[in-house]
Amino acid sequence: MSFWRGHKVLVTGAGGFVGGHLAAALVAQGAEIVALVLDWQPRSTLVLLGAAEQVTRVYGSVTDAALMHRTLNAYEVDTVFHLAAQALVGVARRSPVTTLEANVRGTWTVLEACRLSETVERVVVASSDKAYGSQPHLPYREDFPLRGRYPYEASKACADLIARCYAATYDLPVAVTRCANIYGPGDLNFSRLVPDTIRALLDNRPPLIRSDGTPTRDYLYIEDAVRAYLMLGEQVRQPAVQGEAFNFGTGRPVSVLELVRLLIAVSGRDLEPEVQGTARGEIGHQYLDSSKAERILGWQAEVSLEEGLRRTWEWYAAQPWLQPDS
Repeated sequence: MSFWRGHKVLVTGAGGFVGGHLAAALVAQGAEIVALVLDWQPRSTLVLLGAAEQVTRVYGSVTDAALMHRTLNAYEVDTVFHLAAQALVGVARRSPVTTLEANVRGTWTVLEACRLSETVERVVVASSDKAYGSQPHLPYREDFPLRGRYPYEASKACADLIARCYAATYDLPVAVTRCANIYGPGDLNFSRLVPDTIRALLDNRPPLIRSDGTPTRDYLYIEDAVRAYLMLGEQVRQPAVQGEAFNFGTGRPVSVLELVRLLIAVSGRDLEPEVQGTARGEIGHQYLDSSKAERILGWQAEVSLEEGLRRTWEWYAAQPWLQPDS
């Protein structure tokens, strides 16, 4: 029997890519899900996964303290997965104040509501590998300082520190995820590399690479990421887990150009990427050491990049609304 059967779980950001997959996985395991969404979209990840009608939807912002208190109390929530955030780096650069409001104020508002709740027993907060910023040594380990310099990176570093502050100060059972770049079926943010490349290939257009193609990143398949959240949530009350941050990645970085070429091979298209070299301010190389998660949680990535990209391509290629003549 699943650990999550019968648990009452709030997923903030359930309208997004990772939040939608996480909520759907929890539904499949018998949890009662409350999905906090800012705006409901008829074509969201949760809808495309067929789980939208199986969750209770609450509309509003994580910065609304009264809403957060009411939601936790009204639905007797015992577990909170806090994923709601302004998650796009480009948007964060154009709109830093709204990004800081959502990612920093939103985090302390959720945590304060959890601290005051009589029902919440476990909390998992989403940070990011971007919180590390640029480091002189690789791969990133959890004991590295958080050096996020730009709006998105800095906001995630702040949220990360605030979450661990609540664990240390108030003994709140909270832990933090620092995931690599997550990809997979259902990501509708086409400014991201994988879905943007796939859409170009479906349209039989050369994929665009805005950098010079050399930056390397760690890419984590969505099923491995969801498993990371669930395993962390199950074990968050353990002394070795509470108040800790955990990296979740493959530890096998690839360049942007290599990733695009792998997708072209999976698609069977006869196309060459167009390398524009116009991106500025990108960190050259980022990838994670996930040995702490393996040692303490028993987690490790299981889906290879090649297999994950194949599954992802097949999902997008099967969507009628993404076909060129749709």
